[in-house]
Amino acid sequence: MKSSEYYNIAKEIIPGGVSSPVRAIQPYPFYVTAGHGSRLHTADGTDLVDCCGAYGPMILGHSHPAIREAITKQLADGWLYGTPTPAEITLAKQVTRDHPSMNMIRFVSSGSEATMAALRLARGFTGRPDIIKIEGGFHGAHDAVLVQAGSGCTTLGQPDSAGIPTDLVKHTRQIPYNDIESLTTLLDRDASSIAALIMEPVLGNIGPILPDPGYLAEVRRVTSEHEVLLIFDEVITGYRLGIGGAQQYFGIKPDLTTLGKILGGGLPIGAFGGRKDIMSMIAPSGPVYQAGTFSGNPLSLTAGIATLNWIHDHPGMYSDLESNAATIEEACREKTGSFVRIGSMFKYYFRSQPPRNYREAKESDTTAFRQFWEKMLKAGIFLPPSQFETNFLSVAHTEQDIGAISQAYQTCI
Repeated sequence: MKSSEYYNIAKEIIPGGVSSPVRAIQPYPFYVTAGHGSRLHTADGTDLVDCCGAYGPMILGHSHPAIREAITKQLADGWLYGTPTPAEITLAKQVTRDHPSMNMIRFVSSGSEATMAALRLARGFTGRPDIIKIEGGFHGAHDAVLVQAGSGCTTLGQPDSAGIPTDLVKHTRQIPYNDIESLTTLLDRDASSIAALIMEPVLGNIGPILPDPGYLAEVRRVTSEHEVLLIFDEVITGYRLGIGGAQQYFGIKPDLTTLGKILGGGLPIGAFGGRKDIMSMIAPSGPVYQAGTFSGNPLSLTAGIATLNWIHDHPGMYSDLESNAATIEEACREKTGSFVRIGSMFKYYFRSQPPRNYREAKESDTTAFRQFWEKMLKAGIFLPPSQFETNFLSVAHTEQDIGAISQAYQTCI
């Protein structure tokens, strides 16, 4: 059965025919039957070089043998117990060693669940009702953070989805990225009601959009001065920019951190952690409730341990990934748009200058991007199907793959 046939069936029984809106490629999405290394194999008989990587988790590529072996071994012993397991201690020790800001950690089932719990914890710890998020920052599809961009630091959030009460998101403030003045103005006036600033240190869901030099350090200074918790959402950047993530890359110590994606080796996982005095507020040791049947799932933990072990055994992978991204950038040097990269995250914006924030990113020519994306797909390269999604490389991309990607960029832009 071909992708078009699968999609016609799916539309009748799944809303929009997909399980996540970003997959709703027009006129129909391609259906994947297998993934190996850097390649996706489709129901239509095509092989695609994958630069989406399941939107970030697959830093080791598809069906990596070390992860497959670990999962297979765990399957023989069962895959859900509803009890603590030694694996959660093993993974917790590794993650907290890798992140000096994280004294304690709690595992959950997704990045969205991690950010939701971190925000509840921040409110419970501070006793304050409001939060700040960055315009264009994405922290999952839960109500408090599914908020439209406002017109400045004094603007209250408006729901970005039907079904979210306006009264709920009125507690979510927004400020532009790379704008320390907006943050300072807001906190000088309203810090007594604000529990936390949650932010992607590198904007990933519309990016990558990179922080200006010194911006993150100023964010840390200003939030500390006002006793507002700083939450780094590293669901994308965690173990993507290196061991220790963006906080290690930029030398910033947040109060709380959320992780996901790479942490589970391609299986569902999330985690949040931070200072011990804050994390001790989580039930059962404290009054902030958080729970989940699948939290600390043995399969996800096992895959995560195998992933982090492989990464620690191959520390040179990060420089190799960055070098490969630089090679692709070189292929775009004579083009009129802007190529942005950090580590193995990269994007070509159909905009003359790299965007510094959400509003500048939205100025990109999305029609030109769509035409480019379709050409890339015909050339055998799968990119995320939006101008506002980051591309990713994996260690499975070969020299031949990087050459093919670079050549396609030269030809298709």
